[in-house]
This record gives sequence, structure tokens and C-alpha cells, in this order.
Amino acid sequence: MDLGTVVGMIVGFGMVVFGIFTGGVGIGYYIDPGSVLIVVGGSIGSMLISAPLSRTLGLGRYFGILLNTPNYQEAKVINDLVAFAERARREGLLALEDNLEEVEDEFMRKGIQLVVDGTDPEIIKNILYTELNQIDERHQDGIEYFGNWGSLAPAFGMIGTLIGLIAMLANLEDQAGIAQGMATALITTLYGSMMANIFLLPFRNKLTDRNKYEMRQKEIVIEGILSIQSGDNPRILLEKLLSFLPPGEREPIKAESSQA
Repeated sequence: MDLGTVVGMIVGFGMVVFGIFTGGVGIGYYIDPGSVLIVVGGSIGSMLISAPLSRTLGLGRYFGILLNTPNYQEAKVINDLVAFAERARREGLLALEDNLEEVEDEFMRKGIQLVVDGTDPEIIKNILYTELNQIDERHQDGIEYFGNWGSLAPAFGMIGTLIGLIAMLANLEDQAGIAQGMATALITTLYGSMMANIFLLPFRNKLTDRNKYEMRQKEIVIEGILSIQSGDNPRILLEKLLSFLPPGEREPIKAESSQA
């Protein structure tokens, strides 16, 4: 589980609740079911209009990505590619087929199979980058979904504010009605801002970050496969693949590769 996401939501929401408790009035003043319906229900309705129904119904998949810490195993991927390069130089490209069942990464396995089949390098490159782009587009659907939702929630908070102000102006002679209208006006704005800034926009940013690392891992795979096919020296291939990583992550992989 991704503790950063869970702890971040708890801390963000908790600090708002702490501010409410220390604000001098009871928490009951901040609870308004009508405001929840306006912000949450209204923004979900807009998302049903904005995006395909299947995307809204599939939100559980996105939450699963957010709550689980991915392991892209970049060190293992690089070492595996270098090992494939060493075997290809010793025994030929066809020998790589013997190890295909051991490759856990489906994207890498597909690329190695194309190499074993003797596919033209340009065709392999086009196939793998097409798949990479399609993966990125599917990820962007989720990123865009939470980004749009994050922009709509505060807008429905403003709609609730207008509703509350209208109710207040319609009951200028009724002090209780004025108080209720003002409460709805302010609370819906609060709910919209909280929903967007504690949850939805951070969700979008987290998915963007996850996508960036997955795209990097798959670019490493593509570069490695094309280098194996072209017969690059394994040591040169290692340096080439390490260049994708930050300097601090390179030395442990180098050390592990030298011991293998």
C-alpha cells in the first residue's frame, strides 16, 4: 500500500477538521447534507456527462493504482536486458527464445519475441512505440478524469453559494432563514475546495507521477531490445540504459551487474 497517499489524505483532511475544532464553534455548523449533495452529487453528474460511463464505473481501478505502490523493477529490467545481450552475443538471437517464459514483463517478452522472429528493427521500434503511446493515452484518460473532476468540484461549490445567497435574500425578514442561507453559501464553497484540493487534484498529480515512471521503464525496455538486436556490446548497453536513471540509482545496478 502507498502510505504517502493514505497518510496524505488523513493529514490533509485531519488538519481541516483540527482547524474546525479550534475555530470556536462546533463541528455541527460545518455539516450540511444539502451542500454535500450539491458538490459531490453535482460534480459526479457532470463527470457522467463529460466522460464515458465506463470510465466513471471503473473508478475503482484508478483508486487501486493510487493506493498500491508500484514496483517497476528498473534495476531487474536493466540486468535482464544486459543478460539477454550477453547470451545473444555468445549463442545468437535465436537462443533468447529459451528464456522467454522466464520474462515476467509482458512488454519486454513481446519485444524479445519480435527480435527472435527476425523482425525488421524499424518495425519492432514502431510496434513497441505504438503500444507505449497507447498505454500512455489510457493513463491520460484517468489523469484527465481527476483533473476535470477537480475543476468541477469548486464550481459546484460556487453554485451552492449562489443557491444559499438566493435563499438568504428571499428570507431577509426571517433571521433563521438568513443564517441557513448563509451557512449553505459558505459550506458548499468549503466542501468544493476540500474535495478538489485534498483529494481530486492530488490524485491527478499522483497518477501523472506513476505514468512518468512507467513510461521511463518501458523506454528502457525498448532501447534495450533494439540494442540487443543490433548486437551492441553488453557493457555499452548497460551504460546506455543507466543513462535513463538518476545518478544516485546507477551505482547499485552497476555493482550488481559486475558481480553477475
